[in-house]
Amino acid sequence: MNILIIDGQGGGLGKQLVESIKNNRKDCIITAVGTNSTATAAMLKAGADHAVTGENPVVAGCRKADVIIGPIGIVIADSLFGEITPKMALAVGQSNAKKVLVPMNHCDNIVVGVEDLSLGKLVQNVIEELARIDMGCE
Repeated sequence: MNILIIDGQGGGLGKQLVESIKNNRKDCIITAVGTNSTATAAMLKAGADHAVTGENPVVAGCRKADVIIGPIGIVIADSLFGEITPKMALAVGQSNAKKVLVPMNHCDNIVVGVEDLSLGKLVQNVIEELARIDMGCE
């Protein structure tokens, strides 16, 4: 399974996602795309198979991914303090990949009806959701 993880700012969520997926789903290939070099470096250090930075890698990566994972802001233009460009949000939204969006209530994007969970619990929920996605990565 080809997993695309997109994160910005300091890359803390992306780092935890990479580490957890690598520990639980060893056959998966993880491409990490940071919206800035700090986020990319954090995910690379966490063990991503490939790591790149910027708008075009998000657009290109969305074409090849089986699953896209990131904060919910990756589908909202100008979110993450402006790090998500309209092209990035459109590429994620139009991708045929399954999207696992983490409900982070930050940057003026609030998801109502969602429990306020710790980052660790949110990452655990992502791992559980990946287990439900039957893509041949057992």
